[in-house]
Amino acid sequence: MSSIARPDSETLSMPHLIDLTQTLRAGMRGVAWDRAATLEREGWNARSLHLYSHTGTHMDAQAHFAAGPETIDCIPLERCMGPAWLVDIPGLAPRALITVEHLSEVERHFQSGDSLLLRTGWSRFVDQPSLYRDGLPRIGGDLAHWCANHSVKILGVEPPSVADVNDLEEVTRIHKILLSAGIVIVEGLAHLEAISSPRVYFTALPLKIDGGDGSPCRAFAMEGWDAGLDWQGLRQVG
Repeated sequence: MSSIARPDSETLSMPHLIDLTQTLRAGMRGVAWDRAATLEREGWNARSLHLYSHTGTHMDAQAHFAAGPETIDCIPLERCMGPAWLVDIPGLAPRALITVEHLSEVERHFQSGDSLLLRTGWSRFVDQPSLYRDGLPRIGGDLAHWCANHSVKILGVEPPSVADVNDLEEVTRIHKILLSAGIVIVEGLAHLEAISSPRVYFTALPLKIDGGDGSPCRAFAMEGWDAGLDWQGLRQVG
């Protein structure tokens, strides 16, 4: 069950950033690179990157499951950031369903337009690919509909998917419920254990890929942010 952690006064008064992004490494599923230039040969170092669009910490667009017309390059920046509740859900068994009940206190405090970060500890299995990918805890249908009905802005999870990647019906259904409601899905988060506040300002910035179905992104949280500022009113210009 989830509970809301209470930060100390120092955490509240000292704004700081927490990186929630996996480091992309050669050999990871969907990651490879070639040496394009070397200091000795061309005078500079450069790589050619070969990345699966849903590798590491990444963001899904509606086009990923034909849940709507939106592609990754069309998601406005203001929908990639905002206040987020940290939902603590430790000790989940492989393939467990995450339900509305797991939100506990957060459900009572949640306001339309807030985001959710689900801290399950699943990122500790990232170097055990069969468990990390095939045994992941999944978003239950009731929670997916709750998120849609309550206008969740961003749903961030540690596993590489919000649903069973080996069950096409389930993974399609859950993604479509969320994405068709305009919810931004961020998967493959890491280091959520470093967050001590119950509420943070969360940002995930994808590559701007023309017609993209998704993209690796840099995700981070700000603790100690001023909740009195009009963060929700941020809009992209240009």
